[in-house]
Amino acid sequence: MNKRVTLEMPEEMHQLVLKYAAEAGTEPDAYLLEMIEEQLEDSYFLRRAQEVLEARERGESRTYTLDEVKRELGLDD
Repeated sequence: MNKRVTLEMPEEMHQLVLKYAAEAGTEPDAYLLEMIEEQLEDSYFLRRAQEVLEARERGESRTYTLDEVKRELGLDD
């Protein structure tokens, strides 16, 4: 189920939204929805990357070199 959200923004920002939406060939609400979705995805992946780095620092995970992966998969040349 979709939810309606009302935003207040400075006039200058609103004008930019209108401009960029028009350049993208879409409506302002669709443009904003896409921007919000992209930001949420970026935030999720950034948080996950930070969690992986922290686990690595705690010694709870490790990385593998390309040579190690090839050797493990039997792809040695």
